[in-house]
Amino acid sequence: MPADFPRLRDHLLDPSGGLVYHLRAWRHRHGRWAAFHAAVAVWLEKWRITEPELVIIGPNAGYALPDGFLGRFTSVVALEPDPIARHLLARRRDATALRFDRLDCLRTPDGLARLATRFPDAAFLFSNVLGQVAAPVEDWSVLLGRHLSERNWASYHDVASTVTAPGCRETLTVIETESLEATLARFWPGQAITVTDHATFRLGDSGPFAYVPWPIDGSRWQLVEWAVHQAQAQVLTRLPDASCPPATLR
Repeated sequence: MPADFPRLRDHLLDPSGGLVYHLRAWRHRHGRWAAFHAAVAVWLEKWRITEPELVIIGPNAGYALPDGFLGRFTSVVALEPDPIARHLLARRRDATALRFDRLDCLRTPDGLARLATRFPDAAFLFSNVLGQVAAPVEDWSVLLGRHLSERNWASYHDVASTVTAPGCRETLTVIETESLEATLARFWPGQAITVTDHATFRLGDSGPFAYVPWPIDGSRWQLVEWAVHQAQAQVLTRLPDASCPPATLR
């Protein structure tokens, strides 16, 4: 890697990763997190791309990636700052084509441009990272549109978080254009809630967008969005329409 490239630094104690996250995953992956992981598996199964190489940004140990997913590609590159996560990810049965790279593509305004240049033939999967890392300038939608508009990418990411349990916990796909408040109301119908906005709603604005609530711990819920950008001449696979009725926040 050229000396001027921003390099990933090892992290073990991040609030959204590191040792805390591994402990949560060990406790909840087969229980509290199972519905979220099942939703991610469906999204990834429907994400069909032609590139043989995949770059995953922020996969952690791959807890949310279904068995066999890495085996769909002849080459998989992971950009992951957690050394424990790298060790666990490399031990997966489908990780035979996996390697790691130290490019930090999220820290600088030109990071996504560097990502595209360093991996000219790859598709990109942002693995629940963009809602946890703030954009260095403007917002992620702008940066993705500026630097990755001609590349295939997908992302699942935190859109909003709250301590209020949702009334609707199903996975929904929203095709029509609507506000963040309207989307939140699908999951918290008629409820008064306080949320933290992660500045990733309708990422890339290429729709349709799928959503599922994720109980990150016993007191906190995240609303996770699935967004897909297909490069020109690619066919977009649509997911089923939303089943929960729209509602109005109070």
